[in-house]
Amino acid sequence: MSILPAASARTAFDPLDGRFFAQSSRPGGWTDINPAGLPPLMRVLLVVDGTVTKILEAYFGEVIEVRRIGQSVEALEDADEWLEAERGEEIVMRAVMLVGRDTGRIYTYAESRIMLSRLSTRMQEGLGDQLIGLGRILLDAALEVRRECLWYGRERLAALPEEMRGRCDSEFVSRSYRVIACGRPLMMITERFPLDLGD
Repeated sequence: MSILPAASARTAFDPLDGRFFAQSSRPGGWTDINPAGLPPLMRVLLVVDGTVTKILEAYFGEVIEVRRIGQSVEALEDADEWLEAERGEEIVMRAVMLVGRDTGRIYTYAESRIMLSRLSTRMQEGLGDQLIGLGRILLDAALEVRRECLWYGRERLAALPEEMRGRCDSEFVSRSYRVIACGRPLMMITERFPLDLGD
């Protein structure tokens, strides 16, 4: 006698199940998306812990460049629960694109909020390099970190950055996560992948 459940009784496998612990707190404007309906690459990008740039390079077979399109230091206007930061603390606001060197294709648009006071001098210097991504900065710093996935969904941006207009659609599959170091949030990152990326 088989101890396996009948095929009709099995539930569909969801690789995102239990991965995002704050899904109910995602920002307004994000809508549900069925993971089973996503291309395999998109499902991988939603759950991956490693460097997204390297995964995209391996999949698409081209060098992918980090292009910084904005970076500034600002004081928090309100306390931030996800960064565990108080009002007035300084954060680095950073926006980058991941772009194929040969094709010019936009693979990812990422925005980050980084706790300035929790960065080492070496990491702060890394942020000054326009061609280095956060994954590389963390690796170079030899810092032991872990990622906590917060939420994911489908997102339409009301306005794309000027550098992206006419180069990709405004609809994305997006995810937000925070990077924890020494027991405290170091940064919060939202990565947006064009909806047709895995087609």
